[in-house]
Amino acid sequence: MKLKITILSVAILCMLCSYKINGQSGSENKEKVNIQNEGKWISIFNGKNLDGWIPKVTGYKSGENPLNLFHVENGILEVDYGKFDKFNNRFGHLFYKEKLSSYILRVEYRFHGELLADAPSYCYRNSGVMVHSQSPESMDVKQNWPVSIEVQLLGSTDSVKQKTANICTPGTTVYYKGSFTNEHCVSSTSKYYYDNEWVNLEIIVHRGKTISMVIDRDTVLVVSRPQIGGYLLPENYPVPTGTVLEDGYIALQAEGTNIDFRKVELKILEEPGLELK
Repeated sequence: MKLKITILSVAILCMLCSYKINGQSGSENKEKVNIQNEGKWISIFNGKNLDGWIPKVTGYKSGENPLNLFHVENGILEVDYGKFDKFNNRFGHLFYKEKLSSYILRVEYRFHGELLADAPSYCYRNSGVMVHSQSPESMDVKQNWPVSIEVQLLGSTDSVKQKTANICTPGTTVYYKGSFTNEHCVSSTSKYYYDNEWVNLEIIVHRGKTISMVIDRDTVLVVSRPQIGGYLLPENYPVPTGTVLEDGYIALQAEGTNIDFRKVELKILEEPGLELK
């Protein structure tokens, strides 16, 4: 009996040693993720209209879409500030209707046009995809960003070079390279992508464990243990600080600059012990 217990203990110890204490592998930042053999791809943007999507813009109630900020034209989902005279702090998010937990989200996007004159300078060629987000209905009317994990999309020009598929944390925190970080944004290792250049990004979400950003099959960033807390957390937010985010909504972001999405696809990952919602 003692021999059996010893063998079992060694086996468990070996398994634990293959992971860091926070549940991440030591090579997480450049992990190559096999995404081809699980589930089926479904398009959650129909190429015709915004059915299944809910806009939320700062200063407006959930469901309102001022000046047709989000619309579909020629099969492309456009974030278009063309009818706005001023930005006037009108940050926007377009939410998919379903709450999700473990999945791969594939988006194809491009930047174009100019930043509105009164928009903050950090919004230059700046948008994002929010994951594990609060619902649009739960946001305050004046709230700029939902509590979520933001996969930050940035574009480059000849004079401005910005890596894309970074992670920002409005009202949240994450672990990066095995350690907790208080940084609001964590940079990826992506290449630079320029105006009118389509970028194919896959966001791989394993519930409350890891979030991986993959561009053209190159993993450019991995973070883990997304949780409530940190910078931009609304006062009296009902979910306690430190709560690990196991699920939430996804949203496409508007921050004063135009961006197009011609592909928004989803693959549910049916992981053991995971109850899909």
